[in-house]
Amino acid sequence: MAQAQKQEDRPTARRRAERLEARVTAEQKALIEHAAALEGRSITDFVLASVQDAAKRTIAEHEVVRLSVKDSQAFVDALLNPREPGRRMKESVAAYKALMGEG
Repeated sequence: MAQAQKQEDRPTARRRAERLEARVTAEQKALIEHAAALEGRSITDFVLASVQDAAKRTIAEHEVVRLSVKDSQAFVDALLNPREPGRRMKESVAAYKALMGEG
């Protein structure tokens, strides 16, 4: 009863409706059981938290690589094909030069 109450009190607790299955060796199971016991968690809780963390890291790594390539291409394009400064930029430069006493 106390365990059920703890899950209901947690705002992030969600009803688990989906199922994952995996076949493991006896050594893998023993290793996972040992790690879960060291953290005072159930095997299911330990496995789900570990898999979820790994999934988030994998997604983040792939997004960073993809964004880095995209950003690098945009940067190189801006260097090779610079745009003409707009009206606001020209006004800002003129105001800066007037403030600094330049030309």
